[in-house]
Amino acid sequence: MNKRILTIAGLLIAIASYAQTREIEKKLDNLLASYFTASQPGCQLLVARHGQVIYQKATGSADLELNVPLSSNMVFNLASITKQFTAVAILQLQEKGKLSVYDSLQKYIPDFPSKGHKITIEHLLTHTSGIKDYLQLNYSARNMERWDFTPQELIDSFKNQPLSFTPGTRYSYSNSGYYLLGYIIEKVTATPYQNYILDSLLHPLGLTHTAFDINGNIIPGRVHGYSKEGTRFKNTDYWSPTIEYAAGGLISNVADLLTWHKALYAYQVLKKETLQKAFTPFKLADGTSTDYGYGWYVKTSNNIQSIEHQGGMIGFKTNEIYYPAEDVFIAILCNSDAVGIDELSADISAIAIGKPLQNDVKVAPEILEKYVGSYKLSIDTNRTITIQKANDRLIAIISPTQKPPLLFTSDTHFEFKNMLGISGDFVVEAGKVAKFYINQNGRYEWIKTK
Repeated sequence: MNKRILTIAGLLIAIASYAQTREIEKKLDNLLASYFTASQPGCQLLVARHGQVIYQKATGSADLELNVPLSSNMVFNLASITKQFTAVAILQLQEKGKLSVYDSLQKYIPDFPSKGHKITIEHLLTHTSGIKDYLQLNYSARNMERWDFTPQELIDSFKNQPLSFTPGTRYSYSNSGYYLLGYIIEKVTATPYQNYILDSLLHPLGLTHTAFDINGNIIPGRVHGYSKEGTRFKNTDYWSPTIEYAAGGLISNVADLLTWHKALYAYQVLKKETLQKAFTPFKLADGTSTDYGYGWYVKTSNNIQSIEHQGGMIGFKTNEIYYPAEDVFIAILCNSDAVGIDELSADISAIAIGKPLQNDVKVAPEILEKYVGSYKLSIDTNRTITIQKANDRLIAIISPTQKPPLLFTSDTHFEFKNMLGISGDFVVEAGKVAKFYINQNGRYEWIKTK
């Protein structure tokens, strides 16, 4: 009798689980239909729970000129999701005793100027080196993104730039750090970076749809990337694959990303303690915690933790997210750089884990009115944010294209909508709003100017 009862209970659980999965599938289908059409660039999406795929579909077009629909086995430029592969390769070499993350950059690249400071591999991994991002520099030569560079040549193009800050004291996302990590891998292994990643990570794990764009190789199933001008999509401009390298050069699909994720958590790639270190937010010199470990962001929103990394490059937007407590993995690959990846990711996540990632409490209009005004960043007064009233809520004018609404969790504490892991606090002094703080990879003061 007891065995029969257990069998029935197990069947009921299976039926409930199936019904829940079908409901998630229906909601995700409707969500993707609201974002993408068959005649426009689209998205490849995978959702897994407890390592098992519960949703995997592709929607939209892989090639607008040939009218080829996207499919689930096609491959996309990963952009900065590549950084976690580079970070893991560095950590593998540390486990083998070939290097230490506390070694100086100059130990492996002696001609890179130290500018009077010790710049460590860990600083490169955590975006705390102060080295300027080579993709944000103004070069005098035209169309340099089309040129082919050796790693040394591209490093030479930014190595003499002054540091933005003392290493370890601030966070500033820098592709230069990961480009340098790729070259360090070459120096330590006497092997081209791409070959090392292929031989040490991709091939052993059976990632058969993951590759680098090298020497014009034919890559089966590769989709085209698109940009948008007004309402019209266009082919993206050409960028040399040598520009991305260890900071963003991999091409893959959602199924391979799940295989990679499962191998990491089965500790096939790194020891458990090493992987946990990669998922530990770096602490700055003043003890303030950032949201970045080694190759991954670690965020918390509405008491929900995520381990994730977005990617963005001309023609592509990507995201890979893992919710440890819920054991839900999400991979999103889009072949247009016009996709609102933050909003799309938040909408998918809320459906996949079954709860909202952000809350919004009602704040009295007279309180909101006090927050309206212009604010300057205390450590860089050229940077401003304007808080404006829009209907019954506030919006932040960060740039002409970035105007997120503010979601309040109390009268003074807020988050930016769909910008998960970023929070802020308004400060009232002598009855007047004096400033607000933004908590994002450190704590930054924005002073009210009017």
